[in-house]
Amino acid sequence: MSIQPKSNQKENFVSLQHINKTFNRDSVNEVVLFTDFNMDIKKGQFVSVIGSNGSGKTSILNILCGSIPIDSGKIYIGNREISKLKEYRHSQFIGRVFQDPAKGTCPGLTILENMALADNKGKKFGLTIGVNKRRIDYYRTQLELLKLGLEDKINLPVSSLSGGQRQALALLISTMTPIDLLILDEHTAALDPRSSENVMEMTDHIVKTKKLTTLMVTHNLKFAVNYGDRLIMMHRGSIVEDKEDEGKSALHVKDLTDKFNQISIEDGN
Repeated sequence: MSIQPKSNQKENFVSLQHINKTFNRDSVNEVVLFTDFNMDIKKGQFVSVIGSNGSGKTSILNILCGSIPIDSGKIYIGNREISKLKEYRHSQFIGRVFQDPAKGTCPGLTILENMALADNKGKKFGLTIGVNKRRIDYYRTQLELLKLGLEDKINLPVSSLSGGQRQALALLISTMTPIDLLILDEHTAALDPRSSENVMEMTDHIVKTKKLTTLMVTHNLKFAVNYGDRLIMMHRGSIVEDKEDEGKSALHVKDLTDKFNQISIEDGN
């Protein structure tokens, strides 16, 4: 059974309202994912979303980013309705870090050139120098946030970095310009355990330092419990668990595994 998401219209910053979405409609492969789905996120909230495959957690990210159109309903970020905006328009106010470290950076360019590209996001392009040398000290200061020593390797090609370093750089790049929402799409899943821990710690630091409204989908239950101030569990297109603040602080990984087991039994598995 789904539960009603927490809602306070005065505080809501990201809002999915009465979302309906069916894939492969009128075919043998038809899947009804969302029926009158609602979810609200307060400004500055760091929300972790967990759930089994097919629960709808990644589809929420794709809907917010405009890569999956909805059948009906409305989507708001701040006071802006984005339900019918083209996908490329969403990138103007949403930063996204993907599971694959290669998707968030340009491997053939240097760290400096990648940061210069990110710095020019949303600006008009012309026949000017790609890297503004007056911004290099700022880029180094930003790289220092990662605590990886990359500020001293700014002219290295990104292709020479490890997966963890590239993902940390992708995280930084996605938050360099002002954004309304940071989306983390299983951004530690492709990394080894140590790199995953490092990137997660950097994520938490950057989110808190820049006071970012953040939505993170993860399969790592420990990260979901230990980071952020709200946790949502999805199942078959519905929210089945929604804990925030003190309620989330009291959660343990076992509470989540028990809930998954309960769902599995209810589904006859």
